[in-house]
Amino acid sequence: MNIIVLVGRLVEDPELRYTPAEGVPVASFTIAVDRPFTNQKGEQEADFIRVVTWRKQAENCASYLSKGRQVAVEGSLQIRSFDDREGIRRKSAEVVARRVQFLGGGRRESEEEFKRNLDQGDAGDTGGDSEIQDDEVPF
Repeated sequence: MNIIVLVGRLVEDPELRYTPAEGVPVASFTIAVDRPFTNQKGEQEADFIRVVTWRKQAENCASYLSKGRQVAVEGSLQIRSFDDREGIRRKSAEVVARRVQFLGGGRRESEEEFKRNLDQGDAGDTGGDSEIQDDEVPF
């Protein structure tokens, strides 16, 4: 079972891109998730976790989320391998979101406008069962 639930704040505005072959929207952003303890100096530390969303949910995140906004993310962990510019094999971990819930702070939108945007597409469809190939992912 691969299920992850995180609550954190966006470190930067979401980046919206489209797959080259089919033009499927994909948004990515990083959230800072506080650790449940402080370090030896009494300081709160955080982990910075990359999140990817697909289709209508990606468009909604790009439209309504901004740096500093708190979100809850539910999804699965994905580990990808790639070759960097020097040809060295690297690994990258990210959460592929099935659901992103907008919490307090950041841009303000009316609840009616948000619901209307969700109703215009399948916001829950994040591409988990799609036919999108790794080479189509624009990052």
